[in-house]
Amino acid sequence: MKLKKAGLIFILMFSILTSNFAGVLTYAEEEKLNLYALSAVLMDAESGRVLYSKEGDVKRAMASTTKIMTCIIALEYGNLSDVLTVSKYASSMPDVQLNIKEGEMYNLEDMLYSLMLESHNDTAVAIAEHIAGSVEAFAELMNNKARELGCFDTYFITPNGLDASKDYDGETKVHSTTAKDLATIMSYCIKNEKFVEITRKSSHMFTNKIKNDDGTFVNGNITHIVSNRNAFFNMMDGVISGKTGFTNDAGYCYVCALESNGRKYAVALLGCGWPNNKTYKWSDSKTLFNYGMEFFKKEDMFQYGMELPEISVNNGVYGNYRDFGEYGINADKPVSIKTYVDESPFELLCKENEQVEKKVTLAKSLEAPVYNGQVVGYVTYRLSDGIEKVYEIKAKDTVEKKDFTWSFGCVFMKFITH
Repeated sequence: MKLKKAGLIFILMFSILTSNFAGVLTYAEEEKLNLYALSAVLMDAESGRVLYSKEGDVKRAMASTTKIMTCIIALEYGNLSDVLTVSKYASSMPDVQLNIKEGEMYNLEDMLYSLMLESHNDTAVAIAEHIAGSVEAFAELMNNKARELGCFDTYFITPNGLDASKDYDGETKVHSTTAKDLATIMSYCIKNEKFVEITRKSSHMFTNKIKNDDGTFVNGNITHIVSNRNAFFNMMDGVISGKTGFTNDAGYCYVCALESNGRKYAVALLGCGWPNNKTYKWSDSKTLFNYGMEFFKKEDMFQYGMELPEISVNNGVYGNYRDFGEYGINADKPVSIKTYVDESPFELLCKENEQVEKKVTLAKSLEAPVYNGQVVGYVTYRLSDGIEKVYEIKAKDTVEKKDFTWSFGCVFMKFITH
């Protein structure tokens, strides 16, 4: 790994001084769980580490699990107190519907409850058009967010998850994701308190809005009550959020998050049965969450109090030439600096005795000047599945360069002090 800080001229002399292992057992291949889903992922919702995967990187249709992205985009780009107007296109969406009509006006926050509790397709389009002006522009926001989260195997076309395809740059793109990407999106969404609040609410009642002549809004006479259709809240303790989905192409899909003993997990299931297999998603979710809770514990990988070697500094001298009285007589003494690492937790869900590789990359020597806090190396912790954390090794001392200016200063100080 290349050092990035200026002042290190012996880059080619870098070498690994320390390499050891924590843990005694090789990380075993995942157990073959008995799952119905074509694609399934169990993820550490805090670190993003995949704890279990079954075809987790295969692109598949995701149906209304799409709506978790629709909701988070609306929360990040919209104002909950906004009032939106229903378009003809939004009102034409197929079941499942709130049955809103063209020209009706609703509060954006109320629409988000309709979206997430009962998965209304017309509501999704009304939200998208309000936020971005069109479904196409809203899909662009969704795809940008997916890329921001590292979900490069995801492509959104609709805000409601209806099966769709689109010709783009000579290629046919399909509305799709992977189980890994979907779990990543859910892990991001549950960091938003309002998202969690909306998706956990058991029911919500609201009315349409009517605009007064002075521009203010009052409640209308159309009342809606939406109820949470996520039955998994009643099946396991600690469920944070979740979203179901179904289309002919996607089959039954589900994405969910759960917290237990300070550990947060996300599960994503794609192609988890077709009619009459509606309950398969609940069975798979229980299997994956139970697996995660039984076999994974939160561990801090960082080794506190590690000892790091001192590094010699070429053409260096302790102190400034003004300190000649203290340092000048030792100007030819070999110079070395102590090093340190800023300590911070590196917490991951890990199996017992899981192998962790620790690698210290440090320069054999440095060229003066070197300053306190300057990066002089790295400590890398890496697990067998590629998850890694890199810490900077920093200089604990400051060493001046013994050059002409320093030497002249010493001669001058010696002259005026005698």
